[in-house]
Amino acid sequence: MNAFTKSALFVCLGAWALLPGVAVAQTHSNHGQAHKGKADATKPALPLCPVMGDPIDFSIKTMAADGPVYFCCKGCIKAYEKDSAKFAEKTATQRAALKKMKRIQVNCPVTGSPIDRETIAVVGGTPVAFCCKGCVAKYEASPAKYKPKLEASYTYQVTCPVANEPIDPHVYADLPGGPRVYFCCAGCDKKFLSSPGTYAAKLAAQGVDIDVKKTKPARHTGHDHDHGHGKP
Repeated sequence: MNAFTKSALFVCLGAWALLPGVAVAQTHSNHGQAHKGKADATKPALPLCPVMGDPIDFSIKTMAADGPVYFCCKGCIKAYEKDSAKFAEKTATQRAALKKMKRIQVNCPVTGSPIDRETIAVVGGTPVAFCCKGCVAKYEASPAKYKPKLEASYTYQVTCPVANEPIDPHVYADLPGGPRVYFCCAGCDKKFLSSPGTYAAKLAAQGVDIDVKKTKPARHTGHDHDHGHGKP
């Protein structure tokens, strides 16, 4: 595949991936110390937790039959799983809000591995990226089976907190405590890890809350050195 074709595929994937997202179900429980408290009036509008009604944290989620459900704190997961039907209406509201947000596919819906930007198939009119060609055949044979995993394969953190450029799915850092933060290029992850507090507000605006004190060192970083700063 020549460079032009590779670039065209990446642009195609990027344009499609930024279409409005899709949402799913929710939870509640004993909040105690786990609950973050009432919504911060300074925090940008985000979809709401179906249990507490506070802005969600995209790193706090559970899987429902049709995809992930997001919450404001870990305590809400137990409450949701105990009686998900109780929160059905608010879950639907969260889904509607998510549909209005931009998102980017970062993982293969079959294996959960990072996507290969060259392996893209249009299934049912929707472009889907995969980690390898073998996964394309599996997905095409039973797309309904993988629909929940497809919904979980996106990130709503679409902008690099360091350079304010669109993220590259292959450049990320897994922080202590669970959050995965995406960047536009390998240099930005280093800048972020050297001073995470500087970029915490930008991440919070995208629904990713980090514990600055626990951010260094990162448990894992993913680098894609084939691309320039924010470009395919």
